[in-house]
Amino acid sequence: MKLDFPDIETERLVLRPPSLDDWPGFAAFVASPRSVHVGGPKPEDQAWRAFGHVVGHWVLRDFGAYVVCLKGSSRAIGLVGPWAPVGWPEPEIAWSLWDSAYEGQGIACEAARAARDHAFRTLGWTTAVSYIQPENVRSIRLAERLGARLDDAAPRPDGERCLVYRHPNPGVAA
Repeated sequence: MKLDFPDIETERLVLRPPSLDDWPGFAAFVASPRSVHVGGPKPEDQAWRAFGHVVGHWVLRDFGAYVVCLKGSSRAIGLVGPWAPVGWPEPEIAWSLWDSAYEGQGIACEAARAARDHAFRTLGWTTAVSYIQPENVRSIRLAERLGARLDDAAPRPDGERCLVYRHPNPGVAA
């Protein structure tokens, strides 16, 4: 089954719904130490369930985390986007790049900004946060570059020890 949702294009990227072709890259990321801030590393069977969660979110919610690809390539290099699983107190803009070779180029920022704008403008979200592990300095800096501000009073997902960064709504004057 192919997920039939529109892609989002930026200057350098295509954000698209996930497909089975993305499984090997996702599995490699989730098995690696890079996944420590998103619940990993995990063995293949748990990675498969996590991948099913990503794909199923699209089916059940009509939106979900987009696969990030460089324009001109179908190879997935990460996930970014709107995320609201059961148990999350607020909708989230989440991101992960699967390979350090893509860090430091503004790719995560470009992708997250496009996904966030889509969540507010197309999905009609009025609020969005990012749940970030305190040790994940790169994600904290990215949230700040996106204009998100630490919200110590915000609720966290059950049992999560995380920081909550609240994103500005472009439709609301500051």
